[in-house]
Amino acid sequence: MTLDQTYWADRLALLADKHGVPGANLAIQSGDEVVEAAYGLLNVRAGIEATTDSLFQIGSITKVWTATLIMQLVDDGLLDIDLPVIKYLPTFKVADPDVTKHVTSRHLLNHTSGIDGDLFLDTGKGDDAIEKYVAACAGLKQTHPIGATMSYCNSGFAVLGRLVEVLREKPFDQVLREKLFDPLGAASATMSADQAILHRTAVGHLVPPGSGPVVVPVWGLPRGTSPAGAIDATPAQVLAFAKLHLDDGVTADGTRLLSAESARAMRVPQVEIPDTYTLGTHWGLGWILMSWDGREVYGHDGGTLGQAAMLRVCPDARLGVCLTANGGHMRDLYNDLFAEIFAEVADVQMPPRLEPPAAPPQLDLAKYAGHFAREGVELDIEPADDRLVVKTTFTGSFAAALSGQQQPDLDAFPVAEDLFAMRQPGQESWAAVVFYRLADGSEYVHTGARANPRLT
Repeated sequence: MTLDQTYWADRLALLADKHGVPGANLAIQSGDEVVEAAYGLLNVRAGIEATTDSLFQIGSITKVWTATLIMQLVDDGLLDIDLPVIKYLPTFKVADPDVTKHVTSRHLLNHTSGIDGDLFLDTGKGDDAIEKYVAACAGLKQTHPIGATMSYCNSGFAVLGRLVEVLREKPFDQVLREKLFDPLGAASATMSADQAILHRTAVGHLVPPGSGPVVVPVWGLPRGTSPAGAIDATPAQVLAFAKLHLDDGVTADGTRLLSAESARAMRVPQVEIPDTYTLGTHWGLGWILMSWDGREVYGHDGGTLGQAAMLRVCPDARLGVCLTANGGHMRDLYNDLFAEIFAEVADVQMPPRLEPPAAPPQLDLAKYAGHFAREGVELDIEPADDRLVVKTTFTGSFAAALSGQQQPDLDAFPVAEDLFAMRQPGQESWAAVVFYRLADGSEYVHTGARANPRLT
């Protein structure tokens, strides 16, 4: 069907305003047709208006670009993703010597390495930043045994970025430009604040209690972690990348950047996600995989300091949608807007949103109480009347990256056995809290795509 640019621009504006989002950009691709829309301000302090060529931080959608660079190495015969990482990076190590010896690129691509992956460490702005970051991973412990479950691992993608550098013998961002940005016509896309400032570029915003949006004090991720989430791009540029995968590795002008075999392999389920409500049901090699209304959908989300991006692709409808936003209730905007777009353009219904039932199940809440922890985050969970109270403490480099932000205590309400729903103050969207056990009997709570082991 023909896309109505004016209609979707109006819907973006109305819904962004409803959810307190300062600025947002949207791109929709149906077949070969693309429409774009922009709303609001890129920077409330400077009063800079958003335009469709404005750059936003796409956060962890970057990981699929990194995964694509890895699969290009596979195509070129330079990498086997099922061989240990140390074959290619002999100095690589983490705290567990057995993991050091056996972890593979596949484990890193599908987040099953078990490496405690939220190490946010500034290793400088030089070309050796990723190398230094990977060296700092030597102290990272395990949240779970290799392959036992999935837990989102930013650090693993920094390691993958280092593999790209070593095997291509160039800095990661140079490889990214040569292998993807330039062939896709994404000239303004960048990983550098020094380059982003040359364009109309969004900054993130926070909304303190009782205040309007304020500019975040920190721009984005340090260069050492850039393969995990540092691309600045427009939604249309993200859709050009998505269409590369939709067309099994071929660009709009017919240039093959990735073999069809590798493109398809990235969309094959590798591991089930314990929390099937927040992102998807399975992880592929980079992509998050979903089933909406019985139809295949894949994509990825990205979140940085005060910014978010969401990408979804429905291959049988040849539909791709990318949203970028810079503050406010960005998840609520995504839920409302994407539900409309997919229903109207592709007759696809998004899955029902998780929420507590009107008649909640009667559970033994005491059995869920405990102290759970991983790199950067500690969760203390306590029963309280008809719910659980989740107390979050940020630690180490994660606390430093969040510049002292405090997480309020959150109520988690029972939905079913081992499944609870909680949400941030003022937001409509509920997040899942899933309790489960591994085959060895160890207990975990899965939330925010991370597996958090019970310590007490």
